Amino acid sequence: MSQTAAQVATCDPVWTRIREEAEKIAGAEPVLASFLHATILNHHSFEQSLSFHLAQKLESADVNAMSIRQVFDEVFEKEPEVGSAIRADLSAVLERDPATQTYVEPFLYYKGFHAIQSYRIGHWLWQNNRRLLARYIQNRISELFAIDIHPAAYLGRGIFMDHGTSIVIGETAVVEDDVSMLHEVTLGGTGKQGGDRHPKIRKGVLIGAGAKILGNIEVGECARIGAGSVVLQDVPSNCTAAGVPAKIVGCAGAEQPAHEMNHLLDSEGSGI
Repeated sequence: MSQTAAQVATCDPVWTRIREEAEKIAGAEPVLASFLHATILNHHSFEQSLSFHLAQKLESADVNAMSIRQVFDEVFEKEPEVGSAIRADLSAVLERDPATQTYVEPFLYYKGFHAIQSYRIGHWLWQNNRRLLARYIQNRISELFAIDIHPAAYLGRGIFMDHGTSIVIGETAVVEDDVSMLHEVTLGGTGKQGGDRHPKIRKGVLIGAGAKILGNIEVGECARIGAGSVVLQDVPSNCTAAGVPAKIVGCAGAEQPAHEMNHLLDSEGSGI
């Protein structure tokens, strides 16, 4: 490895691994070689590659890819923490999804990952009073990925949306670091009232498929929400809530349920 390559590997191991994987795949699958070069191998950084890739997806007849990419690049330059959060999200997919073997897979193809990263750009725009453009990105995320995240909502780092389809996250929702959720999860309100009205999901929570968490309630750190549950009251840390309406059915079954991804509610899974 040359000195330059070694320096890159030390400074950005995620980007180095993505490039190594892309080179290997391009050699083994010539049909994808041109796509991999255009999307990954022709770029000098993780951020440049991602902005190019997502801009191609988010463009429309109203806003072209070049303009969208300029917005992404502006955010990456002004807010470096966004790039750090994206790397944490990508690593979360590889660590928690047994169907994923490479960084390249979610980087190129996983709509849950794409939706979160597009949201991160929209969130920055919203915070900087560029709200109509933030709404454009929210709309395109919904159209393309079937995931609706209000740009004012707060998402931490290391967020994993498995499958992603039909996830809805409301305006005043908070999702802290290292949370995992599956498809059809809703973090919503309970009516048409304004103000702070959406759930607060603390660190390390695992939310099962189809769960609906409604209202300005708190799901404590490292708690677990069973699939199909309707949660209307606070859930204590390190507990499992399940049912309609949800009730506490035991402990979370693991110190880090969002990493373990264990959804079983039997004696082994829930600790009861």
